Formats: sequence, structure tokens, C-alpha cells
Amino acid sequence: MFWAASDVGWVVGHSYICYAPLIAGCTTIVFEGKPVGTPDAGTFWRVIAEHKVRSFFTAPTAIRAVKREDPEGKLVGNYNLSNLQAMFLAGERADPDTILWAQRQLNVPVIDHWWQTETGYAIAANPFGIEALPVKIGSPSVAMPGFDVHILDEGGHDVPAGQLGAIAIKLPLPPGTLPTLWNAEDRFKKSYLNHFPGYYETGDAGYIDEDGYLYIMARTDDVINVAGHRLSTGAMEEVLASHKDVAECAVIGVADDLKGQSPLGFLCLNKGSNRPHAEVVAECVKLMREKIGPVADFKRAVVVDRLPKTRSGKILRGTMVKIADGQEWKMPATIDDPAILDEITAALKSLGLAGGK
Repeated sequence: MFWAASDVGWVVGHSYICYAPLIAGCTTIVFEGKPVGTPDAGTFWRVIAEHKVRSFFTAPTAIRAVKREDPEGKLVGNYNLSNLQAMFLAGERADPDTILWAQRQLNVPVIDHWWQTETGYAIAANPFGIEALPVKIGSPSVAMPGFDVHILDEGGHDVPAGQLGAIAIKLPLPPGTLPTLWNAEDRFKKSYLNHFPGYYETGDAGYIDEDGYLYIMARTDDVINVAGHRLSTGAMEEVLASHKDVAECAVIGVADDLKGQSPLGFLCLNKGSNRPHAEVVAECVKLMREKIGPVADFKRAVVVDRLPKTRSGKILRGTMVKIADGQEWKMPATIDDPAILDEITAALKSLGLAGGK
């Protein structure tokens, strides 16, 4: 019994709701609704219990939504999840705090992996069905057969282990990946092949450790430059997410006359958290200084009710940056709820950004 709680239009949707389970002889579940509010944050656990799901696949943003509504995981105890053998996460970076929370609540392996619509299957994964590798929290493990993954600097040279850079895959790509874009060969080359000749550019930034484990830290566009230091927004979000009152967060780089860019945090608090927002923000600023250091120059954060996302759960950081910097922006066609951008604009104006005083 296999359940992928994905958007059916996403690559995981058609691959893991339709083709893969049926090819493998599994029963597959199609679910419509959200992980919270239909009717509560126990919806996932109810479906798993009712249908005796053995393998469950979802996005980290869905688990963060559940965690926000039920931080203590009390609703998990209402259901018999004894059939569940593993939970898999993909679609965006799985922050360690979310993985650890899910492990504690479900008491099963929580397996992160990384792929793209363009690649058709996992680029980096932990091959649980063959032989599970040691889990490193925050890493989707290692490159899968067919993918020669490199971390490159701006000049297209490999960087040392542990150093942040652009994630690229040496050509040729394996079978099953994109051969071109439909009726747009030039756009295909410009988007994926021209920046690093001989490589497919993933658009993600990260690093590979001494053991060959890959870490996805941010989209390349989300790596910010603070006074000449290239900093990962993913690493900053990891720190913010570790705060006991923070359910979900995002960090963007806003224009700064002195340092080029300055980080700004958006914090969504756990349900039931009634502490003064200024207090939580001050603690997050202190936490960032302790964990990453003064080089991060993290001094500003704002508490918001929700973050703008696509329907498949990806945070629209690029749009948030344009709003903060007072640039023209268009409503993304994939946005889940356009009203959230008005809320973000109001929050930014309270900080004197987005044209506010």
C-alpha cells in the first residue's frame, strides 16, 4: 500500500501516484485535500491508519504545516500506524528540525531525497528498498547511478569538500531525463547548459561532504552575498527552525547600500504560542549570531501568519525579494493563495521596506 500525497501535476504526482506503484504491483492512494483543516492536523495519520499504508511520501512543507498545528504530535496517538514502514520527503529542502520531529512522532525512518521534474527520478537518494545507507540529517544522501554530481564555483571549477557552490551534473545525463524543452531548444540550452559548459545546471546550491553526501542548501538565486560573504539562506532557515516557537520560516536577502544584501527572516509561530513577537525575534537574532556568527549580519525578522507558496509547497522567495526591494513583480501563476502576498507586503512595510516608511 503506497501513498504519495503530492500535487498530481507535480512530477512526483504522476510518477509516484500513478506509474510507479502500479508497475510495482502496489495499491496506490489518491488523496484530495490539505494536511491540516480537513478536518484537522491528523488527516495524514487517519488515511495511513485506515488504508494500512506501508510507504508514505510527502513534501517537507506538508509536515511543517502539521507540526505547526500539532507541535506536540498529540493527534498521532489517535491512530494505529503499525503498518507504516517509512516516510519519504522530497520537493524542497527538508530541514533537520522537520525530519527529527517526524522521526519522534512516527518512530519510522524518515528518508529525504532530491530530484527535479527535469530529471524524472531521484538525483540523490538513500536506496531504502535495496540497502539503507547511514542517514545524515539534512542530506538526501548520495548521488544515484547515472548522475555525476559536482559542486562548482562561478568559473565552473570544482570546489573542495564542504564548500558551498552551484550543484551541476556532468553530461551526459542518464536515460529518463529531459532531452530538450518542447519547441524551445534555445531556451533549453540557455536555462540548463550554457552557464557551465559540459554540465547540466540544476539551479540549486549546496555542498558535498568528505563522505560524498550531498547537501541541498538553497536555490542558486537564494544564496545571498553579505559584504562579500556567500551565505546560504537554507543554513539560516535551519537555525531559525530550531527555535521552539517557530513552526516554519523563510530567509531572503534584501538590497543593502552598504553590504550589498542583508538577510531578513519571516517567522510563522506554532499554534498556541502567545509570546510577544519582539521577544521571539530577539531570540532568533541571538540564535543566528551564536550558530552562524556575526558574518551573517542577521538583525531583522518579522512574524507572519503564513508564507506565500506554490500549490506544490515551494516558498516564493524570489517574489518576496522583489516586493521587499520595491521592484516590479508579477503574480506567479502557480501561487496557492494570492492574498498572502498582500500580508507579506504589509509586514515588510512595517519594517520600512517595500516602499514603506
